[in-house]
Amino acid sequence: MFGGGGEAGNLLGLPTGDFDEIAADIVVFGADCATPYGSVGAYCAGGPFAIRTGAAAYAGDTGKVNFDLGGPVLPAGVRAVDAGDLSVDAVDAPGNRAKVENATKAVLQAGAVPILLGGDDSVPIPFLQAYEAHGPLTVLQIDAHIDWRDEVQGERMGLSSTMRRASEMRHVERIVQVGARGVGSAGMDALEAATAWGAHLIPAHELSAGGMERALDLIPARAQVVICFDCDALDPAIMPAVIAATAGGLSYGQALHLIKGVAAKARIAGFDLVEFMPERDRDQAGARTAAQLVTSVLGLVGRQVAEMR
Repeated sequence: MFGGGGEAGNLLGLPTGDFDEIAADIVVFGADCATPYGSVGAYCAGGPFAIRTGAAAYAGDTGKVNFDLGGPVLPAGVRAVDAGDLSVDAVDAPGNRAKVENATKAVLQAGAVPILLGGDDSVPIPFLQAYEAHGPLTVLQIDAHIDWRDEVQGERMGLSSTMRRASEMRHVERIVQVGARGVGSAGMDALEAATAWGAHLIPAHELSAGGMERALDLIPARAQVVICFDCDALDPAIMPAVIAATAGGLSYGQALHLIKGVAAKARIAGFDLVEFMPERDRDQAGARTAAQLVTSVLGLVGRQVAEMR
């Protein structure tokens, strides 16, 4: 079911973890896909490997200064491990979902925080489902798309339905969605369903006109927040490795500001970074950006762990 970090090595050279006996505060793991559509297959296969490779230049010493955070990569005494990639199968969607959900449950039951590297945007569905006994949750989705379609090609658990399925989970009490832009696959029925449920939508074009502050105001103080970060939320100039590049995305600084703002008022209970498409990357530019963001999230979660002790 579980594998090692692969040829890229563990993220940042972290110790290797074991889902059967978790002795860590933070567990990183990967999944190439969960429920791929037949028309595109596991189009983000190799994403976790690429992201780990993107961090290779600064792996090996978590005491180094991360200037995005103004201190070490990880605080002293906080233990993070990399449990490798789940052995998923592009034709066994139910089995893939069970593996993602069970791995996440194992991390949560051990009292650790899961950080999931993807993989396509169907992966967050079983990731979020694993929190059923650990709610209530606020979900912050940072994405170019709202993912509220009820089904696509007869599939209800695919990448276009992530937030629609999250809204049906009883432990999810709030959904804040940041970064939608351009023309995607959603019709008015999807937008109306999101609005009717009560999802809070902040399009990308509003971020420079008070939208960032509005998004952070919508995060309840001391809430448990799971951040679902789609790589296409970022501007394609810094993140080319996506299936549907769309102009007007977040800068790295905006994304970091948003996540740091969440960490300042609430608990990051989990984080997934998905829809990284290695074959569309350019000179590892996207992989390095993704790795830098994940490294900073790791540090923010580590700081929260240290503060709770």
